[in-house]
Amino acid sequence: MRPVTATTATSSGSTHEVFNQPPPLAGHDVAADAALLEAAEREGAGWAVADLHRLGRLAGGEQAQRWGDEANRYEPRLLTHDRYGHRLDEVEFHPSWHRLMDVAVAEGLAGAAWADPRPGAHVARAAGFHVWSQVEAGHACPISMTYAVVPALRQSPELAAVYEPLLTSRVYDPGLRTPGQKRGLLAGMGMTEKQGGSDVRANTTTAAPAGDGTWTLRGHKWFTSAPMCDLFLVLAQAPGGLSCFLVPRVLPDGTRNVFRIQRLKDKLGNRSNASSEPEFDGTVAWLVGAEGQGVRTIIEMVAMTRLDCVIGSASGMRAALTQAIHHARHRAAFGGPLVEKAAMRNVLADLALESEAATALAIRLAGAVDRNEPLRRLAIPVGKFWVCKRQPAVVGEALECLGGNGYVEDSGLPRLYRDAPLNSIWEGSGNVQALDVLRAMRRAPESVEAFLAEAGAAAGADRHLDAAVADLRERLADTSDPEARARRVVERMALVLQGSLLVRHAPAAVADAFCASRLGGDWGQTFGTLSPSADLAAIVERAAAPE
Repeated sequence: MRPVTATTATSSGSTHEVFNQPPPLAGHDVAADAALLEAAEREGAGWAVADLHRLGRLAGGEQAQRWGDEANRYEPRLLTHDRYGHRLDEVEFHPSWHRLMDVAVAEGLAGAAWADPRPGAHVARAAGFHVWSQVEAGHACPISMTYAVVPALRQSPELAAVYEPLLTSRVYDPGLRTPGQKRGLLAGMGMTEKQGGSDVRANTTTAAPAGDGTWTLRGHKWFTSAPMCDLFLVLAQAPGGLSCFLVPRVLPDGTRNVFRIQRLKDKLGNRSNASSEPEFDGTVAWLVGAEGQGVRTIIEMVAMTRLDCVIGSASGMRAALTQAIHHARHRAAFGGPLVEKAAMRNVLADLALESEAATALAIRLAGAVDRNEPLRRLAIPVGKFWVCKRQPAVVGEALECLGGNGYVEDSGLPRLYRDAPLNSIWEGSGNVQALDVLRAMRRAPESVEAFLAEAGAAAGADRHLDAAVADLRERLADTSDPEARARRVVERMALVLQGSLLVRHAPAAVADAFCASRLGGDWGQTFGTLSPSADLAAIVERAAAPE
């Protein structure tokens, strides 16, 4: 790894001679990521590698970086009424938002994978989502929800027949118009309410049959992202219990449905994406799935958005790691390049382990979705719990690698840091994921068998992993105080699964260091505390983006 040699200041007397600053990180291929490409290949999407590199070069270019910056710098604006007092309930976005969305939809990162029968279609889509989300994370929200809505909508075939061809389109067609007159649609969801949060069974929004096959909704949702989507899946209390409904923004006759946006949320991060509080008052809706089975219906959508939370967090980690390594390769301190300093190299290697483990798990989960494996039921909430919680720690440490340079907005790391906690909260925070794992173990014992089979597939290859698998089996067999122990068990499940993947598929330097630190206990309480015997240089070299 050869860093750029730092220059020295001239004796011209200038106080603004720029030296020992890294060059801009632009013009690189974001998809030139060994961990990502190898995972995509083994999970059945080798046919998509050329497209990933094409997307990666776009993602690493100055133009896309400018789009991401502008979409966050010029935040969405709520337009409740026109000049005459008529309700609009629209959100205005900067043109760069639309450019990001256009690329994402055209590349098939929204619903296109469902229309592609090729093996590996969902893996290819996941890898592309990983690459493109490194440009800007906020616009990934409506892209993810559009991807996720299809399996839920299929529970009502007559609705799927109308909307699925447009949800799986590769055409981004913004603006509120009659769905049937558009070339492509986007979808969102409205689940949570102010009094319930994750406890959606406490929802008070009501649904009454209108007598013509439609339903009428009345209520107020608390956190509905991407309100300019064309349609939403919404939970409401019907006479037969909590049910799932399809709510289009524009009705088939061209009139606007009642979707009164009360306000946009003023959020910590994810600021390019509008999150709203919509009010329903006589809103027209169509029942999706069976009445009274709302959670069972919409959980098909939730599972896919949880998968994207894992992919998105792995993507954010990778973006931060790339910045940290780039800085360390080009910044000199205390007589030499930072990347050659033992303390910095240990930090970078530790971050690289976390990033590769997250990427390997995310793409493995996409493979399980692609092949509809029982593993997905248990492993997705396990991955969501752990990977999303690691992102803020990784981004924070990567930011520190740049010192003060990382704390200024121009570096891009403050935006990554503000966005980092979101995926751990969205679609159920840590406790919700841990409890969902317990529920899956009770209701789908075949998923436990699949999980243990996956974890044990590397038996005999690493003593730390073997001991961790044995320990995990004991923990899973212990039925005492399951809720109090849930987080500890799920954390162990995630680390064991990541260790198994790395032992089987990553270079020895990566797998050995991960298992010794995360499973064997040879690790401190902070990043940069790997054993000095680990092959730190090899780990960093593998993770470094090509210059």
